[in-house]
Amino acid sequence: MDERVDRCQNKLQHVHGAGFVVPGTTCLILFHCFPSEHLLVFFLSFLCICNVFILRFIVSLHLCLQTVVWINYPLVIGHSGPVLDIDWCPHDDNILASCSEDCTAMVWQIPDNSLTRPISEPIVVLEGHSKRVGIVSWHPTARNILLTAGSDNLVIIWNLVCTTCKDRRLRVCDPRKREVVAERLAPHEGIRPMRAIFTRDGNIFTTGFTRMSQRELGLWDPTNFEEPIALLELDTSNGVLLPYYDADANMVYLCGKGDSSIRYFEITEEPPYVHYLSTFSSKEPQRGMGFMPKRGVDVTKCEIARLFKLHDKKCEPITMTVPRKSDLFQDDLYPDTAGPEPAMEPEEWLDGRDEDPILISMKEGYMPPKSRELKVAKKNVLESRPTTRRSMSTCDTNSLPVSCVYFYLSHFHIHTL
Repeated sequence: MDERVDRCQNKLQHVHGAGFVVPGTTCLILFHCFPSEHLLVFFLSFLCICNVFILRFIVSLHLCLQTVVWINYPLVIGHSGPVLDIDWCPHDDNILASCSEDCTAMVWQIPDNSLTRPISEPIVVLEGHSKRVGIVSWHPTARNILLTAGSDNLVIIWNLVCTTCKDRRLRVCDPRKREVVAERLAPHEGIRPMRAIFTRDGNIFTTGFTRMSQRELGLWDPTNFEEPIALLELDTSNGVLLPYYDADANMVYLCGKGDSSIRYFEITEEPPYVHYLSTFSSKEPQRGMGFMPKRGVDVTKCEIARLFKLHDKKCEPITMTVPRKSDLFQDDLYPDTAGPEPAMEPEEWLDGRDEDPILISMKEGYMPPKSRELKVAKKNVLESRPTTRRSMSTCDTNSLPVSCVYFYLSHFHIHTL
């Protein structure tokens, strides 16, 4: 076996998780979705998204006066329908994007040290969809490029993106060429939802269900979708497995809604390619999960990952650590990681340029850059966008559930192509 792979497996095989209580008052951000007369309803769904220094707890649908203990906490008030997804900007810890059933996406600037008063004015409102918007995500290396996907079969995306759809197809899309460059029908034979993420080697890690409703994970080479690199059956639970990927350690954490455990695996270049490491278990089931960027972990405690497990009425931090006796900085656990600075401007990306993230060292810990005020053009020029063209692939285009359109935010001035 390759010496590098063997060493990597040895250092990660003792990774263990532990829950802990954050001292002091937890900082929260609550999304308010409806006028006040609609507040007296029960919880329907939750989102938990975190960045490096402030845990932002997002109640994504209705707020219940009888169960939410933070009823007087300042709210983010903007959407007129349920909030379906949120994402923090990887290049600015104060910028948050959200999307909703009201067919819009919004970008917010959150003050340092969280909210002291309600926020009702977003930086910009994006009105490019005709139906609800279910996914929002930032480009990892280009400044201010955003993705949104809606039920109107429009996806506003960047670079090579892998998607899973209700037609049971896994697709790899290149939006700058306006085409689907690879696709696979039913990577998992079951009809229940799938999830897919890219790994650092360019492969695709998926979760789904077998024909007998067993949960399953797979590893695929997008240049050859005929056979999987690895395919592993797990259990018969009903929750969809959500993968959280750590590119520095090449590890995947699998969390299922309703589960009371988190399983983690290492991806290597040697068989069996996806190695089971261990499971973190607790007594209470999780309603949601958040994954903190690597630059927020505590290197003095050999912490390699931190997750935030959302319960009915609380949010529990879970730290993943590697036991080490030495108090010195562990270079093998902390390679240089993606920093907050973008590697390119949006115009460069649109011209066809691709760049790896700008890396920073974790040896001295991470200090966030100074918060920057954004200048925003309020006019929404998406109203005059050209007619959307469908993506082309080898399959019948009438069966494609997803079309690609493009926009980018250049210093948060909206442009369309």
